[in-house]
Amino acid sequence: MDALVYQYMIPVLVTALGISLQQAGTIASANYFASALGGWAGGWLCDRYGRARLLQFTILWFSVFSFLSGFAHSYQQLLVIRVLQGLGFGGEWAVGAVLLGELVAPAHRGKAVGAVQSAAPLGSGLAALLAGPVVMLLPPAWGWRLVFWVGIAPALLVFFVRRSGDESELYLAARGQARAAGRVVQPLAIFAPRLLRITLPAALLAIGAQGAGFAVSNYLTTFLHNERGLTLAVAGIYVLMNSAGGFIGAQVNALLSDRLGRRAMFRLFGAGFMVTASCYLLAPLGNSAWTLLPAGLVYGFFQFGIYASFGPYFTELFPTALRGTGQSFCYNLGRAMSGVFIFGVALISRRAPVSTGMLVTALAAVCCAILATFLLPETAGRNLAEPAPGAT
Repeated sequence: MDALVYQYMIPVLVTALGISLQQAGTIASANYFASALGGWAGGWLCDRYGRARLLQFTILWFSVFSFLSGFAHSYQQLLVIRVLQGLGFGGEWAVGAVLLGELVAPAHRGKAVGAVQSAAPLGSGLAALLAGPVVMLLPPAWGWRLVFWVGIAPALLVFFVRRSGDESELYLAARGQARAAGRVVQPLAIFAPRLLRITLPAALLAIGAQGAGFAVSNYLTTFLHNERGLTLAVAGIYVLMNSAGGFIGAQVNALLSDRLGRRAMFRLFGAGFMVTASCYLLAPLGNSAWTLLPAGLVYGFFQFGIYASFGPYFTELFPTALRGTGQSFCYNLGRAMSGVFIFGVALISRRAPVSTGMLVTALAAVCCAILATFLLPETAGRNLAEPAPGAT
């Protein structure tokens, strides 16, 4: 919800704060770049000091700044606040995924981590509901502010995470060995020659998959409003159908990932994204619920469903001592570089319909993701106590 509520409210924020579409895109891009820096730092710190402790801190940080976003009065203020929000948000996903991946048996890692990831489309649906119908029902002067204020709710989750009791035995053993040997985790260790053949293509995979998804989702309500002729309230409801499809897609991905492999799932969902995004954005579907809602359901299946493979795959690619650093860097670099694709949509939309910009950038991005799967090893079912693919 916190990741997407800003994007879905762009049409409202453009009017409420008097900013341009390009400025709104700049804020989104800056947020993603900040999340890359915060994620990399958070991953490194969780390798040094523990997963559960950093999970508490990152949740509290991004929740507070999501809340403070509702007090912005200008483009400059909102830009600074969203950059600070991104610093905490970037670390949270990777730390949580690493912790869960280390606690689950290898044969079920894809199902468990993927099932948790399936909550992301539900968050997207909630964001669409808040940014669409809820905002339209409230006074324009402060309705959008209330939506941001809701972002404080995840801060309550810190009370459910214990600082030491939730750490995995695998991590505690690796940290003990490192301390006994006098080794200290360095943030640049993931760029050592033995790991570079994992780090670079994993980053490319994250850049491609997230760049494709955000190139569309960042402008989805804008597209439905400007080109399909829907009101912002109705557009928000239509986006809920995309989220419903994403929930199903993530569950299907989670169920099949352990059996078919991580790379196969990225390729299948990437190819499905290319076909369904083309139909959803360019096909003559009009604005009828009988055409747009089913198309959105199928499109959402592939857009959100592809994310379910990230957690288990990245957990298996990196050694325990550097798992947080490697996973958070690659995933959050993908978020940061997706800002380039988001801004690319805004540039193309100056000379073409926004749907054209969305599709061109999304297709280019997903091709990068599919290419990366041919450069990475298959890891499904890997025992994390054994050497990682890039550790030797």
